Amino acid sequence: MSTTHHPIAIVGGGLGGLVLARVLHVNGIQAPVFDLEADPEIRTQGGMLDIHEDSGQAALRAAGLYEEFRGLIHAGGEAMRIVDPQGVVRLVEEDDGTGSRPEVDRGQLRDLLLNALPAGAVHWGKKAIGARALGGGRHEVAFADGTTITTDLLVGADGAWSRIRPLLCDAVPAYTGVSFVETDLWEADTRHPSSAALVGGGFFFCLGDAKGFLAHRETDGSLHVYTALRTAEDWLDTVDFSDVQTAKKAVLTRFEGWDEALRALVADADGPLVPRRIHALPVGHRWDRVPGVTLVGDAAHLMSPFAGEGANLAMLDGAELGRAIAAHPGDTEAALTAYEQALFPRSEASAAESAANLELMFGDNALQRLLDMFASHHQDR
Repeated sequence: MSTTHHPIAIVGGGLGGLVLARVLHVNGIQAPVFDLEADPEIRTQGGMLDIHEDSGQAALRAAGLYEEFRGLIHAGGEAMRIVDPQGVVRLVEEDDGTGSRPEVDRGQLRDLLLNALPAGAVHWGKKAIGARALGGGRHEVAFADGTTITTDLLVGADGAWSRIRPLLCDAVPAYTGVSFVETDLWEADTRHPSSAALVGGGFFFCLGDAKGFLAHRETDGSLHVYTALRTAEDWLDTVDFSDVQTAKKAVLTRFEGWDEALRALVADADGPLVPRRIHALPVGHRWDRVPGVTLVGDAAHLMSPFAGEGANLAMLDGAELGRAIAAHPGDTEAALTAYEQALFPRSEASAAESAANLELMFGDNALQRLLDMFASHHQDR
């Protein structure tokens, strides 16, 4: 078995882990990233992200990449449309370019971060299968390829089902009661013009009876649709997603009586339907300080996506941890203590908001409550 030692090791090459590595690099500290993917192009990286001024954008400033990020912004992506189940448009907001949450493609943002790291900084094909404490704040991580590493400072940036989290606590994500079925409509303006006109140029909501459609236009001109259902945890298991037409029929059975233009977001979808259960860690989740190890992003505070905070917090976590390490040279525990003291309250606030928004969007009178929420936001401006 091959073992190498690293003063700092980051397990997970998502946005949080990459921002951490970049901020450390900017401060003259090298830290390898170990990611389970075979290479950076092995899979698509998801859809659009709205990058918040006080979190994601702040992290990109700390990483020295803010100007490059501005070049990735999807013009018009902050537009929003809310439609009722009968297809009646209830709210339209255009993107006038003055918003504070510009939309970018997750894959392009990840590429920006990857390209800002030294060659070889990311070790691909490194799927963590376990980690253990060695004493004195040192840890060992074992990978599926048979190799191991040891490190003086281990950072778990490895997502919802983190292999590093058990070093700190026993918490595991729980099903939130909501499941997604994701679909795409490619070349929407030419191949699906009615759906393109319905969704518009940015984000789209249609909610009712504990379910709905959430969609957005991507930079390649496609529409990415999340069909969301408040349903039993095992409902997705009753659907044969290997047969596209069978899966479409099963999903649309849940939307009988909804406007046909809305149903077309599933009926006319291109490619496979992708099922996904939404999980979350408990609101207020935290752990006692354990020497030599900490977490960032979903590994630390997995929450539902209904506040749009997950990716933003992951990047902020990475930036704040990187700055704390740089500010406390030679004193890992001081750095981790400072980082976690700020991490816990901000992640609790965002997790609480995400949980409240889930209840709003999939509870009683959801559409009107959503409209009222946006109306209240406008009055507060």
